[in-house]
Amino acid sequence: MKALIGSGVALITPFNEDNTIDFDALGNLIENQIAGEIDYIVALGTTGETATLNKKEKKEIFQFIADKVGGRIPLVAGIGGNNTQEIIDDLKSSDLSGYIAILSVSPYYNRSTQEGIFQHYKALSEASPLPIMLYKVPGRTGSNIEAQTTIRLANACNNIIGIKEASGNFHQYTVIMRDKPTDFLLISGDDGLYLPMASIGASGVISVLANALPAEVSRLTRLCLENNYKDAAKLHAKLSRITDLCFVEGNPAGVKSMLHHLEFCKSVVRLPLSEVSETTSNRIMEELNSL
Repeated sequence: MKALIGSGVALITPFNEDNTIDFDALGNLIENQIAGEIDYIVALGTTGETATLNKKEKKEIFQFIADKVGGRIPLVAGIGGNNTQEIIDDLKSSDLSGYIAILSVSPYYNRSTQEGIFQHYKALSEASPLPIMLYKVPGRTGSNIEAQTTIRLANACNNIIGIKEASGNFHQYTVIMRDKPTDFLLISGDDGLYLPMASIGASGVISVLANALPAEVSRLTRLCLENNYKDAAKLHAKLSRITDLCFVEGNPAGVKSMLHHLEFCKSVVRLPLSEVSETTSNRIMEELNSL
């Protein structure tokens, strides 16, 4: 899956003041990603506030993004949850025209064993019309996909082609890199950790920060893939404060505040999320100005 090597963006879902989807803003965001040379877009990942979107809205967003992109860059569809059969039904019923892969978050709340997680993804792989990327983010799900479970899935399921890793566990990263099949992708799901992950062989990042700063994130990714870590480290350091501010009061509230200051969209998030405080918003504006 060479198309998924490099910089991906976990695209937000912009909202109007009345909480409806702001499709005009979404279109402008997509154009800015393409102009910033992001390699691919992830639609409806957790940054897209999928937990607060209904099925009709998800269908409309998938279709809008595919139509707007028009094949100019690859698309990945976020389809996950904690009900295996419901995900299978969604995989079979969704119109995935224009998409090349599925990103599926590990089951949350159920407290699955590693065997349960393995069987969950195995069932998805057998039902999916597209290759699947695993997504591990225990800070959100309370569910860890252990490194050996990742390797087991990579070897057992031909269409499980990578993992978005957002656990912050470098031991697990190194075990995956050591034992994975050659073409299996280890992708950073954490902007702040992409540089050190790249140094052990990560193939790219699915970035939140790229919503606001696509050109900078795509350049950082290219520098790492070119093994130019001297310049990559300088850029990483330059972006470190704005990266921290992206998450200090939760995601996507932080990056939506950035986008509001950059006049791409409103900072509206759907409950139970809340917008960042005025103090954080002002710090974000100051850091953007300094950049």
